[in-house]
Amino acid sequence: MEARYEMHLDFLREYDKEIFDAIEAEKQRQMEGIELIPSENLVSQAVLEAMGSVGTNKYSEGYPGKRYYGGNEYIDVMESLAIERCKKLFNAEHVNVQPLSGSPANMAVYYAMMGVGDTFMGMKLTEGGHLTHGHPVNFSGKLYNCVQYGVDKKTERLDYDAILKQAKEVKPKLILSGYTAYPREIDFKRFREICDEVGAFCMADIAHIAGLCATGIHENPVPYFDAVTTTTHKTLRGPRGAIIMCKEEFAEKIDKAVFPGLQGGPHNHINAAKAVAFKEALEPEFKDYAEQIVKNAKALAETLMEKGLRLISNGTDNHLMLVDVFKGKGLAGKQAEHALELAGIYCNKNTIPFDTRTPWDPSGIRIGTPVLTTRGMKESDMKQVGEFIVKALDNASDEGKLKQIKEEVKEFCDGFPFYR
Repeated sequence: MEARYEMHLDFLREYDKEIFDAIEAEKQRQMEGIELIPSENLVSQAVLEAMGSVGTNKYSEGYPGKRYYGGNEYIDVMESLAIERCKKLFNAEHVNVQPLSGSPANMAVYYAMMGVGDTFMGMKLTEGGHLTHGHPVNFSGKLYNCVQYGVDKKTERLDYDAILKQAKEVKPKLILSGYTAYPREIDFKRFREICDEVGAFCMADIAHIAGLCATGIHENPVPYFDAVTTTTHKTLRGPRGAIIMCKEEFAEKIDKAVFPGLQGGPHNHINAAKAVAFKEALEPEFKDYAEQIVKNAKALAETLMEKGLRLISNGTDNHLMLVDVFKGKGLAGKQAEHALELAGIYCNKNTIPFDTRTPWDPSGIRIGTPVLTTRGMKESDMKQVGEFIVKALDNASDEGKLKQIKEEVKEFCDGFPFYR
């Protein structure tokens, strides 16, 4: 199988050899290892080229047709294409493509729809949520009164009746759904009903599952939620950045929250790359890709469970899974992450629901299949990936054995090149 894209950095090689070498080493690491971090992906040559374009040179405070600087004729074209393609992709009424990342996208919606000290509901970080979903150390927990919900202790899944009961008691101004470490489908329609029943602003953060939602593999909340945020670099397979989609009635508030409320000039090269990624996601084959992500995740989950590992909620419906390595292998999450990295397998340590260990060294690891699917792997390959994972965990204290596994991993990955 031939590598799909060639990266040419000839000028950089001559001008700044140190940075060139670091970039080349990182490319080699990505190509020689098994990348399981579910919030990562590999972008196409077209997205890479847009990110490295002259759009980065231009200052463009404001929005298309309404800029505070001159000379934005072609920047307006780039941003408008990104907006229109995103609207089509998600069936959205209004789109703001300027948020620089997922956290400021969430902050902009909070800023637009709540006042400091207002109450909202979001999911606990330790049970699948994100820092910006109301954690006390984050701005979302410091500026607002967040009452957090979690999963059912027995099923390790969302209990919508319990969330409704909590919402009736709390009477939040906003309820947030969508998570970073929840391996099951979300009943967004139920969240809409809960919000309507208690009179709350209905918001979702679909950063992890956006590619699945856009293609109909999972439910798409955009058409009937008040506001939806997402990053563009996970299952959407675009550049690092974010977007906000909302009902037209909230467009002005949210646009003003992004600029001038929280940000200055947008990153035009990234917005151009977002437009390219949305074009790619509108192609029929992208749905096949999204379906394969889920097929691969299910196949990997089955392999790991067959080999004795416990998965949170006993499996997955999406692109990720949480593995209880403490119960399954007697390893702390930090130790498991380190052992896998020595074997050329990359994941992140992660808390599991009702974890008795510290977040700095939790009981679990979080793994996913977007990158492996982008590289062309299928269900049969997931069995081999699962075997590599288990072998590395079984030899977590044997650096010699882990080094040997790394060579096996490299040989396996050579069959799935992406960047030359």
